[in-house]
Amino acid sequence: MSLKRRSRLSLEEYKSGVLSGDRVGLSRAITLVESTLDSDNELAAKLIDQVYQYTGNSFRIGITGVPGVGKSTFIEAFGRHIIDSDKKLAVLTVDPSSQKTGGSILGDKTRMEKLSRSSQAFIRPSPSGDALGGVAQKTRETMLLCEAAGYDYILIETVGVGQSETAVKNMVDFFLLLMLAGAGDELQGIKKGIMEMADAIAINKADGDNVKNANRAKSEYENALHLFPANENGWLPKVKTCSALNDDGLPSILDLLTEFNIQQNESGYFDQNRKEQAIHWMHQTIHYYLKQNFYKSPEIIEKLAKFEDLVRKGNKHSVQAARTLLNHYFK
Repeated sequence: MSLKRRSRLSLEEYKSGVLSGDRVGLSRAITLVESTLDSDNELAAKLIDQVYQYTGNSFRIGITGVPGVGKSTFIEAFGRHIIDSDKKLAVLTVDPSSQKTGGSILGDKTRMEKLSRSSQAFIRPSPSGDALGGVAQKTRETMLLCEAAGYDYILIETVGVGQSETAVKNMVDFFLLLMLAGAGDELQGIKKGIMEMADAIAINKADGDNVKNANRAKSEYENALHLFPANENGWLPKVKTCSALNDDGLPSILDLLTEFNIQQNESGYFDQNRKEQAIHWMHQTIHYYLKQNFYKSPEIIEKLAKFEDLVRKGNKHSVQAARTLLNHYFK
């Protein structure tokens, strides 16, 4: 039997649902933020304004890794250590959306079954849509809502190694790269730029016959990291081995996060980084809404199909067509 969808709540109801820490209320607020309806966007913007003073108190962690590295298994096991330390954890995962249908797998609650049952944890899978590299455009707003709801740690899982990592790096405090050992030449399977962004590398599945391979890979990564320029935050990236399956090495990674947090706050870089990220976020929001407004413009909607046809037939080149349409829009 299908449930009749409830009507949209008032601003005050959304706000109280978030600030009370109610997971259902938080979920409804995130659904509002993720909506593409103009009326919902306006209400969502007001909601963010209302709760903004309650944000900023979490530790934001980005997690990425090559396909098959076991991100979900790691996050579930690592997340249990976080909530066992009497902290609240929100996990924001971005699933790959279909480029044809816009559909999304949204299977993370199934893959993190034990963690999702904890009252101290909140797991929110979001379709990536057409945002850069699979990072949902609304992930930042969702993160703020989770902070206002009282979550101490925010984990943002990316869909894999690619462009999305740059976007995630610009919204988190700590960036963790998960890697595998024993799968060939470890240093060839990862882009240098991703390694340069990492604050730590965790070599997962270091169990059974793979322990020796994991320790060898650890040495190789440590040597490689020494060749990179020093990070401007003054932190020397660390390499750890772990087994999410056997629950080995995870406490030391949690200790590493604490060490990083203390060092960054003492140096003043933590606050400086947050301020720079806020400026970057402002520019990204401008880009997002300009794009949205452009394609919703009645004049552009009227002309777009015609210009697409001209480009398709070779009567206009792409740059000329784009500049003409932009001129129409800004006039």
